[in-house]
Amino acid sequence: QVQLVESGGGLVQTGGSLRLSCIASGRAISDDTMGWYRQAPDNGTEFLAMISGFGLTTYSDRVKGQATISRDNTQNAVFLQMHKLTLDDSSVYYCKSCHTQSWGPGTQVTVSS
Repeated sequence: QVQLVESGGGLVQTGGSLRLSCIASGRAISDDTMGWYRQAPDNGTEFLAMISGFGLTTYSDRVKGQATISRDNTQNAVFLQMHKLTLDDSSVYYCKSCHTQSWGPGTQVTVSS
């Protein structure tokens, strides 16, 4: 089993940037496809981006050009860099291992005007 913990959320002004981190423990995630999601207004989850073990990336149309997903296997971590944040980007952001279907507890991002 893998445990995931997100960090890097907080309060940011519109137009600002954030770098979210997801640190894994319990097993190596270097071969896992990892994803970033956020809570949607209807309390569902909105897919944002994913990165394969080979480093191939996929983005939702919503964040394409605004977000960059990356990973550092030496840290057993994945990251999500977001810029030009808007009020609509306020949410709880989660990382997920697509291999184990494990989720982290999430990190709150609040964008203020």
